[in-house]
Formats: sequence, C-alpha cells, structure tokens
Amino acid sequence: MKEAAFTAAAERHLDMVYRVALNWFRSPADAEDAAQTTMLKLWQTDTEFADDEHLRRWLVRVTLNVCKDMSRSPWRRHTVSLEELPEPAFSDEERRTVYREVMALPGKYRVPLYLYYYEGYSVSEIGELLRLNVSTVQTRLARARGKLKIELTEV
Repeated sequence: MKEAAFTAAAERHLDMVYRVALNWFRSPADAEDAAQTTMLKLWQTDTEFADDEHLRRWLVRVTLNVCKDMSRSPWRRHTVSLEELPEPAFSDEERRTVYREVMALPGKYRVPLYLYYYEGYSVSEIGELLRLNVSTVQTRLARARGKLKIELTEV
C-alpha cells in the first residue's frame, strides 16, 4: 500500500480497529497490540480496495483474525477485570452502564452485539465478518439482548 493511502486509512480507521480489539480482549494493552498488528498487515497488503467501506470491512475481518490468533497464544492467557477497562466516553451514566454490561457479556454474544449497535453493521455483514450463518448471528443478538435485559433490570 502506498504511504499516503496508508496514512489516510490509518487516521480514519485506527480508532475503530482499536475498539473492535478492545471489545474482543477487554484489555487495553492487548487491544493496542492487535491494532498495531492489523495496521502492519494493512501496510503490507497488496489488496486494492474498491471504496472506504470495503477497506473498513477488510480491517474488521483482519482485526478479528488477529484477535483470534493472539487469543490462542499461551502468553495471552490472562483476563482483565471490568474495573480495569478504560471508562467509555459517553456523556450520560445510562449509556456507560449499558456499555459496561455489554462488555461483561461472553465473547460470542458481545462481539456481534458490539458490531451491530456500536459499529453499525447489518446482521448479514456480521455473518460475513464472523463467518457465521445469518440465523446464528440473529440468535446470538437475541440472546445477548435477553441477557442484557435481565442484567439491566437488576441494575
């Protein structure tokens, strides 16, 4: 990738890549490592992107693959408590509470829910990104909503 195109793409999408990785790991240090690895892969790619949305989807897919690879490493077998996560930059307490509850969900529910509500992907796009059937994505979203409803009514 050419330097000017890479710089522009990195400036536009680095925050999104970091947020997806942070959602996966719930660890700022691991999310930074994954974002850096993803950006390195972007620098090294010869892929011609049709438009910005194609680039964005490619980055999400690569980020998820990097996160999966990093999760398999024996060096990354630690977890972070929710109190150690950076505070989300929401203006009201209600949104912060919902975000904390989303981050507390198991990964198979958290990732599709995050991509749907926070990154704006459709169910079919999430299915492609996660390599799942559309019905599986719909089921996971429904179960995640159910779990959130239970947790938020207790709060």
